[in-house]
Amino acid sequence: MSTKLSKKRKFVAQGVLYAELNEFLKRELASDGYSGVEVRITPQRTEIIIKSTKPNAILGKNGRRIKELTSVIQKRFNLDESHLEIFAKKVFNRGLSAVAQAESLKAKLLQGVTVRKACYGVLRYVMENGAKGVEVIVSGKLRSQRAKGMKFCDGYMKKSGNATREYVQKAVRHVNLKSGVIGIKVAIMLPWDPTGRKGPKKQLPDVVTVLAPKKGELLEYNNQEGVATQ
Repeated sequence: MSTKLSKKRKFVAQGVLYAELNEFLKRELASDGYSGVEVRITPQRTEIIIKSTKPNAILGKNGRRIKELTSVIQKRFNLDESHLEIFAKKVFNRGLSAVAQAESLKAKLLQGVTVRKACYGVLRYVMENGAKGVEVIVSGKLRSQRAKGMKFCDGYMKKSGNATREYVQKAVRHVNLKSGVIGIKVAIMLPWDPTGRKGPKKQLPDVVTVLAPKKGELLEYNNQEGVATQ
């Protein structure tokens, strides 16, 4: 006999599913350009959309790898296989993906690139791809035995308000080096895009647009009287 979940428990269960699924895919597809996951749950079916810069690597030869992922996810989360669908979605602009840039920075640090050089490379690449702003924070034993943090910023970045949910993408990664664990935080502020391809369709609330006056409504300003006349 199936028990009906309350709305609160339902939302909590969906949040736990998303968190565990994101953590699993982040570890499994780290080298395949994984950039996030989107879960859509309906009474008829459950859709899982995996965002990646290399969707062909996720699909595998003849779709073999995505079938393996479907089987693992179905068994782990006890989902009905007939109602479960997994898709791979291509991230067109890699420079505007915080997850992709965090993975790129992690790979550079593992290769032995200096922190300052790697971070400035990420900042330059992100800004060249049209971002409004970017912030990179690296903390841990960077150059000496004493741990410290370094922050690299460029452009314009929102820190609070509802705009941060829509415009700012964030990603956190950990790098295991011989000296210890280094933490990486990447935040990218997306540009406004009416098409919704590069960024949100909704304009920022603090943007003021000054419209040109219509013909026949031009005002002439009288300096002596301080009055505008038509």
